[in-house]
Amino acid sequence: MTHELLTTLRPLLTAEASAEAHASGAERGDLEQTVWLRLLERLETTGPPADPQRWVRRAVRSEARRCRRRARVEQPYAVEPADDRGSGPEQRALAAAGRRELLAAVRRLPGRCPGLVAALLSPHDLTYREIAGELGISQGNLGPERSRCLGCLRRLLTPEVAAR
Repeated sequence: MTHELLTTLRPLLTAEASAEAHASGAERGDLEQTVWLRLLERLETTGPPADPQRWVRRAVRSEARRCRRRARVEQPYAVEPADDRGSGPEQRALAAAGRRELLAAVRRLPGRCPGLVAALLSPHDLTYREIAGELGISQGNLGPERSRCLGCLRRLLTPEVAAR
């Protein structure tokens, strides 16, 4: 039942995500992936929706609205806080030491994580599409992979931060 449902909904979800992606400022693959996750969570908790096609349309539109709200609220820093040149030499030395520790921890990550996190930290501000192309992985897998890698990085850095 679940496999048939997912197979049936795939073309609809792809079409809906494609239609909503541009206006929401989100990537089509990101919208699709989020809706798939929401559907799988729903299947685990309450079972399949009564009208799956209607549920997919509403879920895509809901996620697109969430992306538009997030884009309106989130404002990028004019200057990265760690790169603020207005600070004194002590702060710059501490920031440089922090960057060195971070890069050392990134190099200790397993698998493809060092390349992925390095691309995310790149001063060139690469898009997901560029990072996925550079690493040779699908753009849809980039979010979950990023999440796993950042979780590993967090676990690596926690003992070092706690020791201070």
